[in-house]
This record gives sequence, structure tokens and C-alpha cells, in this order.
Amino acid sequence: MGIIAFLKSQFICHLLICYIFVMTGLIINFLQLCTLVIWLFNKQLYRRINCRLAYCIASQLVWLLEWWSGTECTLFTDQKNYVKYGKENAIVILNHNYEIDFLCGWDFCERFGVLGSSKVLAKKELAYVPLIGWMWYFLEIVFCKRQWEEDRKNVVRSLLNLRDYPEVFWFLIHCEGTRFTEKKHQISMQVAEAKGLPKLKYHLLPRTKGFAFTVQCLRGVVAAVYDATLNFRNGENPTLLGTLHGKKYHADLYVRRIPLEEIPEDEKECANWLHKLYQEKDLLQEEYYKNGTYPGTAIVPPKRLWVLLNWLFWSGLLLFPLFKLVANMIISGSSLILIAFLLIIIVASVGMRWMIGVTEIEKGSSYGNNESKRKN
Repeated sequence: MGIIAFLKSQFICHLLICYIFVMTGLIINFLQLCTLVIWLFNKQLYRRINCRLAYCIASQLVWLLEWWSGTECTLFTDQKNYVKYGKENAIVILNHNYEIDFLCGWDFCERFGVLGSSKVLAKKELAYVPLIGWMWYFLEIVFCKRQWEEDRKNVVRSLLNLRDYPEVFWFLIHCEGTRFTEKKHQISMQVAEAKGLPKLKYHLLPRTKGFAFTVQCLRGVVAAVYDATLNFRNGENPTLLGTLHGKKYHADLYVRRIPLEEIPEDEKECANWLHKLYQEKDLLQEEYYKNGTYPGTAIVPPKRLWVLLNWLFWSGLLLFPLFKLVANMIISGSSLILIAFLLIIIVASVGMRWMIGVTEIEKGSSYGNNESKRKN
């Protein structure tokens, strides 16, 4: 094991990374709160500022994947569409099979310069979570309770608010609604059988209403849908904890661009279109398992230095006072202060493990399971 690999595996390094991330997040959340006054007289300036503030938080997680872990991300797409990425508003449909698929989605956004302005459809509870949740609130992310009759009015209003957004944005959506597990897949296919829909081998049934309303509300603003299917080579099962330990993964992302005018406007026809899309995604997934690659041109979009520069800025800003504080405590020789410092480290390590645990598949949403219970 080399010296760099050894350092990446050390708990103290993980703790320092989390310290920089948490402190950056709290500072940015406070600055975002201060920008609310700007909304009163210049909404577009407020939005532009918050895109850049949000980037300071989100890009640290992308830094973890790109620069710390060294994960390789290969894009398979049509060359004529590649030149359009990052230059137009788009709805990005992502599969939801891995613990870090959200991070790979952000990396996709970052490579084309739209990370700070990217949007998602997220569950309402996340709006109250410090750091990421608060960042999303100020970024006008669309939140839902996953109960459509209650969500409809709020989701439509939030989507319509994006029609005059001043920055190029991508709206990332997991149409399956929850991360894939064998149990959820079994339940989902029971629903497919009951509704007379073709069964899927590698995906859950897509939830069509949210997608249909997203397309309806953003029609004329969004140019295309990017159908994105993510896989990892050689059967890799990536985790956020593995990424934090510096483990290198090899991600393959297949993206095809579908002009929005090709998607039906009628809600029922749009739902049928989405079901057909997932049947095609299923065939594509099977082809990847057989051949170990996707069709299309393999492209490695270049990493942008802004991710690294952002992390270096915040680490320099936050680590110096921390090291100075630790040095002063050691010099003081006070047992009480040292014990208090150790307690802080313990609490921080527990908090770090909790944050990582949120991404783990076995601790993921029970949304699909609960849906089945309600129907039964």
C-alpha cells in the first residue's frame, strides 16, 4: 500500500474531510439565509448567487468522487448530442440502483457546468435536514410528500416557478421513486402484473404522474429529456463509505437525448411513453450485463478544476483555525479541555457515520414497500 492509499484509509483524514464539509455547509446555509432579502428586490440575482453558494457544498461531494476516490466516469452517447450538454435545460432520468448514483448524477452535472443550478424532485423531509436539505430549500428544489393528491398543487407551483430561471439547469428525477432492492422489485412486478404492464428485470415500475407533470410544466423551457442509465464495471458495488476510503470505481453512464417535442402532451400517453422507455432501459441493462459495455461513442468528459479549487479554498480557510485550536489545547495541558475535545471527536465520528448511513441501500426509503401495504 502506497503512502497516499494509506492516508486515504485513515480515520483522521475522513474526520477532517467531514469537518470541512459540515463547516462549509453551515457557513453557506447562513449566507443563503442572508440572501433572502435580495429576493425582495431582485429575484434573478438571488437565484444566481444561490447557484454559486450551492456549488460550494455540492462540489465537495463531487471532489470526493473525482479527486479523492479517483473514480473514472465514462460517458456513452451520440457525438452530435454531446456538444449540446450543458448548453440547454434538460430533464435527466436516472436509474436508482446504487448507493452513490446520486453522486454520479452530480458528477455528470459538474462535467458540463450545471452542478450549482441542478434541480431534483426530493421528499419533503429532506428540506429540514441541515447542509444539503437547507441548500436545496434556498435553491428552489421541488419537494413532495409522495402522496400525489397532496403533492400535486405544490409540485406544479414549484415547477412553474422554474420557467423563468436565469441559469441553465438540469432537473434530475428518479422515476422509480425509490432505490432498487429485490424486495421492492418483487412488489413492483406484482403491481405490473395486476395492471397488465410488461414486467421489468432490472428496474422498478416508473411512477408516471410526477414525470408527466414535470414535462407539462417545463414544456417550452426544457429542450430535451436525457435518458441516463448508470452501471459499474466488473460487478463493482460502490458505496459512499468506500469512496471516503479512497476506493476507485469505474462508472459507465449511457445517455441518449430525446427532444421534448417527441414526448406526448397527454398525461395517459406520456405515461405509456415512460413505461416503454423503461422497457428499453431494461433491454439496455441486459445488454450491458452481457457485453460489459454500452453502445455509442465512449467519451471521458474532462474534470473541471473548479471542484479542486473550491475544496482547497475551504480546507485552507477552515483547517488553520482548527489546528491552531488543537495546538493551544495541547499546550494548555488541561485534562478537562482534552477530555472535552475527545468527546467532540466521538460525537463528530458518530455524526459522520450517520450521514454515510443515510445513503446505504439497506437503510434506504421503504416507499415501495409502503405503497404495496396501502394497496393491499
